[in-house]
Amino acid sequence: MNNTTSQEKNSGSAAQTSSFEIGRAQERLRNETLPLHGAANPSTLAQGTTPGSFARKSDIGGPLAFSSPDTPGMPLPSTKTAWDFLPTGWNIVAAPNHERGCAGHLHTHIAQWICAQPPAGFEPITQLEFARLGVITKEMRRVAEREQHLTAEQVRDEIAAGRMVIPANRVHLGYQLDPMAIGRASKTKINANMGASPISSGTDEEVEKLKWAQKWGADTVMDLSTGGDLDACRDALIRNSQVPIGTVPIYSMIIGRKLDDLNEAMILETLEHQAKQGVDYFTIHAGVLKEHLPLIKNRLIGIVSRGGSLLAKWMLIHNKQNVMYECWESICAVMRRYDVTFSIGDGLRPGGLADATDAAQLAELAAIGELTERAWRQGVQVMVEGPGHVPLDQIEYNMKLQRRICHGAPFYVLGPLVTDIFPGYDHITSCIGATSAGYHGASMLCYVTPKEHLGLPKKDDVKQGCIAYKIAAHAADVALGIPGTRDRDDELTKARAALNWQKHFELSFDPDTARAYHDEDLDVDTDFCAMCGHDWCSVRISKEIQEFASGKSEEYRRDKPVLSAALTPEQQEVLTKRGVLSPEEIHKLASKTKVAVGAVESKASCHSDFVDSTGAQQKQEQLVQLNTSPAHNISTKVPLI
Repeated sequence: MNNTTSQEKNSGSAAQTSSFEIGRAQERLRNETLPLHGAANPSTLAQGTTPGSFARKSDIGGPLAFSSPDTPGMPLPSTKTAWDFLPTGWNIVAAPNHERGCAGHLHTHIAQWICAQPPAGFEPITQLEFARLGVITKEMRRVAEREQHLTAEQVRDEIAAGRMVIPANRVHLGYQLDPMAIGRASKTKINANMGASPISSGTDEEVEKLKWAQKWGADTVMDLSTGGDLDACRDALIRNSQVPIGTVPIYSMIIGRKLDDLNEAMILETLEHQAKQGVDYFTIHAGVLKEHLPLIKNRLIGIVSRGGSLLAKWMLIHNKQNVMYECWESICAVMRRYDVTFSIGDGLRPGGLADATDAAQLAELAAIGELTERAWRQGVQVMVEGPGHVPLDQIEYNMKLQRRICHGAPFYVLGPLVTDIFPGYDHITSCIGATSAGYHGASMLCYVTPKEHLGLPKKDDVKQGCIAYKIAAHAADVALGIPGTRDRDDELTKARAALNWQKHFELSFDPDTARAYHDEDLDVDTDFCAMCGHDWCSVRISKEIQEFASGKSEEYRRDKPVLSAALTPEQQEVLTKRGVLSPEEIHKLASKTKVAVGAVESKASCHSDFVDSTGAQQKQEQLVQLNTSPAHNISTKVPLI
């Protein structure tokens, strides 16, 4: 007698159908080709199961050092480099080996290794000049120590090609400066802006913000002071800074003077003075030309660059060409004497999405390309500044157009902001654009703080801006497949999988905030987190599945949960600023003891492997109120809940 019910038959049929569909899905997946272009795995040990970066294979020594695949229609890289813009009287000759000559990918018809031959009696001053001669400076060697995926020879090669700069004024090198590099072959860098204004702040506060910015990862700092004692503030920043300091010299040129009086002598005098102080890079808005000004007429927000607007007004007053464009070679001569790097300013950058990638912006970029070539002919290092407000869909084009027009000179961009309607959160709107910019070719990202458009950033704004941009820069580096950039991520993943909270926090970029947020809800290091609770913790469950490698790394494995230490003053301050806990609750976290969490023999009773599940649940509910019912569409009024 056949006892198979209709329900059982249907169940079997459904299982067969399901198995068939899964098989078809797996077959379709096997026929898919992952878009791998040969980029290195950003993990040194290729840990985990991901296939690695989808970026292009690295081309250090060529125009595509670390680069994203081009969307159809993107401009191709330039066929020229700084080698094509040598000073008059220089020649390219063969070098005996890579130690004494550069890899010249566009000049292999001369030799595999090349160097420049200057006129008799020439004495090199700038990093670019030394690189052209095949010399590896101590600053280049220091950069190679900091960029462990690059050799000193590769650093020199990239500088000689104009694709990398080392902003290191010879005066600042006599103080605390630790040489660093900006270029697409190196890791993505971030800049922090600061400076006193006529409304707010002063020298002492700016030096404090400088040290704070360095603590939170700023690779360079720009002093944009327009008020107070500009000279004293600039000098204090240079003497106290381990990172390069940049300025916009036109601010100092017009303080206490009429804009109408600006002339070449005043420009060169100011540049000489700041270069003697030790400024490492100057923003010079020489690409804003008289013929560009009619293109601004219908913009929604006109010119948002302070330097750009000042020079535009000067040109209209005098009916002359931009004085900085006209005296460019004289400016180069001053900068060369101290090895100050150009940051050619984007005076016509868009100040809103409605003006992005417009005719004015692109016309200025073409002029900047010409200025780049002229600076290289004078032996001066160059990076180029880029747009500030750009819709997400236009960022790749902007990055790759600059790569072509400026022959791969490092691109330094502000953001860009990808939306205009979130004042107070523009560190977020801009770091979204900055991540895309870094992936598509920007070499340095100028941070934006929550105070952007609203006021002068305070100390905590500087921290928020730096962290947002460290996220953007690091995310871009991992995506580009720069070797070793994912190592720390993988180590934190292993600590998280092992539920080793202490290692989890130590590996995080901001351990104090991570620990404070954790202890706000659950002030012991349990084998689960407050987000899920013990019975719902997927990481704990994965760790307990014997067949899984998850959570079993020896260096992070913990046999039992442990108690965490009391909160530090810094961690208490994090919670105080959040305003979620009362002072009494924060004090309790700060002075917690084993008794406070019901610990016996170094183990807290919130662990269900120490007490019965009911006791663990009760203790867990004392520490943090968990309600998972909304996630399951269950009303909290259901008796079961």
